[in-house]
Amino acid sequence: MRIVALSTIRSFWEIQPDAQLPLRAWYALASRAIWKTPSDIKDAYRNASFTKNNRVVFNIKGNEYRLVVLVRYDKGLMYIRFVGTHSQYDKIDVSTV
Repeated sequence: MRIVALSTIRSFWEIQPDAQLPLRAWYALASRAIWKTPSDIKDAYRNASFTKNNRVVFNIKGNEYRLVVLVRYDKGLMYIRFVGTHSQYDKIDVSTV
C-alpha cells in the first residue's frame, strides 16, 4: 500500500516518543502489504476495526494509541487521517476525519 501523510505519524512520535517504534513497525508492514479487502487487513491486524467511509482503526502499542486511516483498496492507497491517544480518539468522529 502507498501511505499518504506520513508526516502526521512523524509529528505524533515527536510528541510521544514511545510510539515511534510501534508506528514504524506498522508503516513497514502496511507499506509492503497488498490489501485488496478488509479481510486482508484483518489477517495482518486481528484487532483492526472497520468503520464507515472506508476508515480503519489500528491499535498501536498494545492499544495505547489509535491510528485511523482511509483506505482506497482499488488504488492501493492509505491516507493517514488521525493518530492519537484514546482520549483524543474519543473526541473525534472516525467516519469523517
